Amino acid sequence: MTQPSTFQDTMLPLLGEGEAPSPDEAPGFGEMPVIARAAPPPTVAPDHKGRLPSYIRDHRTRLRERFLQGGEDAMPDYELLELILFRAIPRQDVKPLARRLLDEFGDLAGLMAAPTARLREVHGVGEAVAQEVKIVAAAARRLARTRVMQRPVISSWRAILDYLRTALAHETTEAFRCLYLDRKNALIADEGMGRGTVDHVPVYPREVLKRALELDASALILVHNHPSGDPTPSEADIMMTDRIRDGADALGLVLHDHVVIGAGGEVSFRAEGLI
Repeated sequence: MTQPSTFQDTMLPLLGEGEAPSPDEAPGFGEMPVIARAAPPPTVAPDHKGRLPSYIRDHRTRLRERFLQGGEDAMPDYELLELILFRAIPRQDVKPLARRLLDEFGDLAGLMAAPTARLREVHGVGEAVAQEVKIVAAAARRLARTRVMQRPVISSWRAILDYLRTALAHETTEAFRCLYLDRKNALIADEGMGRGTVDHVPVYPREVLKRALELDASALILVHNHPSGDPTPSEADIMMTDRIRDGADALGLVLHDHVVIGAGGEVSFRAEGLI
């Protein structure tokens, strides 16, 4: 992906001053709907005594020691997930559950992004497990966000993409975000501007640009996800981007890029010549 670059402002007519349309009428980004995956069948129950045999205690000790000595690179995803599950399920062999979760959601990223209701559909997942997963997911997003806030976009573009993938790549519904930049192209705000369905999210250009003026931003980057995993922009994506770009030009703001995030990667409108 190419780095965003500033281009000459072009003054165009202001957006209309009418009221924002209702959610049912609002224009938005969209893609083809996807088919939901079926829930897996239940598997075997935990140990009937409800106690940890010595071999399970030894297994937990070995995993913890290996992590302390070699870090995350010393173990596969399912073992790293076991370490997380140890806190939620202190007296049970969690390896079968760790494997079930990864089989269901594909990888750790997919698991962390899964809605709580979907997690609870997996055999063996209760409130404690769902809560532990969501705490780890929130911490991962917070760490990724810290790496990019108040830093120039050009020098931290790869970190920004990593953050966006962490936040959006495995979401099950479309979400639209806007990154606002100051005069030095440093990221000053990342704000959610809409959430929709599996294939559509309503977007209000006036709200996007109004917020830019409130933040005294000089530039912005649009971001949204495609839950199907394919980040190819749709015609609706292109039309809405053109509307926001025209409004930004008229207000003296710079639309650097629009990035579409999917599990299979990301697409930059600027890199594709769409801006």
